[in-house]
Amino acid sequence: MSRISPGKLPASCLGCFAWGVLPGRYCRACYSFGQTHETGNCAACRRVVPLKKGYCRLCWMQASLEAKGQVTVLEPFLRKVGCHQLGFAGMQRWGARTPGKRIGRQGRRGLRPHPGPLPAGPVTGWEQLRLPFGASRDYSRFARRQHADLANPALIRARQAARAAGEARGWTRWVASDVDRALVILLSGHTDGDTIRYSELFPVLRRYGLSAERTIEILSLLGLFADDRVPAFETWLERKLADVAPGIRHDAEDWLRTLRHGGRRARARSKETAWTYLNEIQPVLELWSARYDHLREVTRDDILDVAGSLHGSKRHHAISVMRSLFRHCKKTGTIFRDPAARIRPGRQDYGVILPLQPEEIRDSVSAATTPASRLALVLAAVHAARPKAIRELRLDDVELGNRRLIIGGRVRPLDDLTRQVLLDWLGYRRTRWPNTANPHVILSQQTALETGPVSKVWLTSAFRRLDATLERLRVDRQLDEALSCGPDPLHLAAVFGLDDKTAIRYADNARQLLQGSAEDQDPAPGSCEPKDQNGS
Repeated sequence: MSRISPGKLPASCLGCFAWGVLPGRYCRACYSFGQTHETGNCAACRRVVPLKKGYCRLCWMQASLEAKGQVTVLEPFLRKVGCHQLGFAGMQRWGARTPGKRIGRQGRRGLRPHPGPLPAGPVTGWEQLRLPFGASRDYSRFARRQHADLANPALIRARQAARAAGEARGWTRWVASDVDRALVILLSGHTDGDTIRYSELFPVLRRYGLSAERTIEILSLLGLFADDRVPAFETWLERKLADVAPGIRHDAEDWLRTLRHGGRRARARSKETAWTYLNEIQPVLELWSARYDHLREVTRDDILDVAGSLHGSKRHHAISVMRSLFRHCKKTGTIFRDPAARIRPGRQDYGVILPLQPEEIRDSVSAATTPASRLALVLAAVHAARPKAIRELRLDDVELGNRRLIIGGRVRPLDDLTRQVLLDWLGYRRTRWPNTANPHVILSQQTALETGPVSKVWLTSAFRRLDATLERLRVDRQLDEALSCGPDPLHLAAVFGLDDKTAIRYADNARQLLQGSAEDQDPAPGSCEPKDQNGS
């Protein structure tokens, strides 16, 4: 129900006739009663109101008042209800218990004592110190009424930082409240120099349904968080290299970690690159593990045997991966000689890319059911934008007044279709997350509380298992430009900002398609033109 305005006048509830300042036409108790029960004629008062077992809430309260101290079965008293005791709104039970009277079915249990006021200063009776051998803290027994120490300096700083972060990033009041509750639980007994581990905070926050990610963000900002989680990359490495010989596995793990995180003279690559490289070379490493104990035993003939069993782009990629592995081992000194040094992958022969069929494009259009997926579809199909460029598109890159769009660092004209889809998404974005501080155009429920872009999986999930994915739509748009305006690599490079080799490859692909189309239309030499029905 809505909140009660300060200047509202008192009135009588339509359900139980209770007098007081009501949030609506009913008191809160009658409103909740009506949400969970069906409406009908009350068997006692004959009113058309929500009923529980044939009787309204007012009759149930009257029967409970008359049966007080006698029996717990209210059915006989419900049939005898002939009048009602009126009361004030907000009184859940009419008729106060006698002070000191025993309660319970047998009259043996005393009243629960009312808790006294909380002490003004910090609670000194409960403080869980860190043991010297590194035992973890247990927050599962935390009770706010007994253990909350709102005067703790670390808690005060954390609540101030959370308030500032929430205002800067547009957190909702529910998210801000959850983070505040989590900070009170974790920092009420905090001591100087102590840190909170992930394995300690996650169970209690999951138990109460609080946001662990936002809480970790605030704790990390203050230097109070220690991440003891095992990275997913390490567990993935252990699983994929389980059947590889220990000596070969050591070199392969060091190579993949350098590939992923970088080194002194090596730049870090994306995790997708590391995954692709290991998936490519894993069968080869297992094959060599059956014969060798170290990579320094692998010869040039072994690499040629592997390359000879593959063809096309798979052979080209496998040789490139093996060259990268042995080049790293030679650089780190784990092998004496690089057996793959003079093995060239050769020129990769690309196949002919065929245009998408109309039914494949229709399937993708039908799959784009949300404003975000429709905007991603238009940006890929009309402007040939990569999924990465779509995810990183910012609000500053959109100029509706000048009707232009900056995608991937290149200025694109804003056509009517893209403008309308973009306006639909911006209207939804403004309604759904009015206070977000994320500068990116496309948001999700997760990134609306942050400042980073959405994930690739989230953006491409609507087009998964379809022929016309976002990447395939981008390629088809560039191929369509080459087929419509001619196979000119300079034009493709100027329009889409393609690399020289990529533009030439698209032009050659379009030229092959145009030549094949012309051969299908022109009659073969020495053949006759098709005749009509009259033989002319």
